[in-house]
Amino acid sequence: MQPLMITCAMVGAEITREQTPHLPISPEEIAADAEACWKAGAAVVHIHVRDAEGRPTQDPEVFAEAERQIRQRCDVIVQYTTGGAVGTPVERRLAPLLNGPEMATLTTGSVNFGDEIFENPWSTIEALARKMLELDVRPELEIFDFGMVDNALRLIHEGLLRAPYHFDFVLGVPGALSARPEHLVHLVSLLPANSTWQVAAVGRHQLPLTTMAMAMGGHIRVGLEDNIYYSKGVLAKNHELVARAARIAQELGRPLMTPTQARQALGMASGRLG
Repeated sequence: MQPLMITCAMVGAEITREQTPHLPISPEEIAADAEACWKAGAAVVHIHVRDAEGRPTQDPEVFAEAERQIRQRCDVIVQYTTGGAVGTPVERRLAPLLNGPEMATLTTGSVNFGDEIFENPWSTIEALARKMLELDVRPELEIFDFGMVDNALRLIHEGLLRAPYHFDFVLGVPGALSARPEHLVHLVSLLPANSTWQVAAVGRHQLPLTTMAMAMGGHIRVGLEDNIYYSKGVLAKNHELVARAARIAQELGRPLMTPTQARQALGMASGRLG
């Protein structure tokens, strides 16, 4: 079977230190956690950043400092969020892209997000896609519901995405598509040619759905942004979630992608250390 690409979403915008003491917040903590995840088998780290008070921020300078420190430690792919926190204006969501990261997320529709709404009207989707195309930032297409695949296909039709395309199916968010096996099978059936895909399932759904994705030949995302528990009542560390996924992959006969192999699979240039 083809090698497995593991992404670790280490921070997120919603999780707090009160919920888990293992959440990395400062650039130094994020970089140390990224290195541990890379050593455990992650090829990609998906990062949000926080300000000095621990609040979510889209400040490009904080992203740049976190990335600089990560790159001093390892060659993992650093993927920025453009989602930010719910309610972040599009101008602030766009700002970190000016750093020129290798990769960034691109959510292709609006969705209920717990008691809030994660708003992504077409104007926002198009603006993010155009900026990523202009700056040669590889998008990861974030899919929370079936219709978001159709919006991604529209971006392709309008020439705003370049192949290969990489999709991330986020399943189990309250208010969005539930984490059901049949939903994953249907999502995969909708994808265009020359696509790769992964699963990011929330909470207790993370382990069974990512295992299913591995068996189906897809890729996976784990990490505290999506799930803070290793098992019921036992708080996880990011690298522990990566290491468990790596062990399961080994049992399924899937070797792990290195960052270099992941760049090749995603159609990206070689890494930029320094």
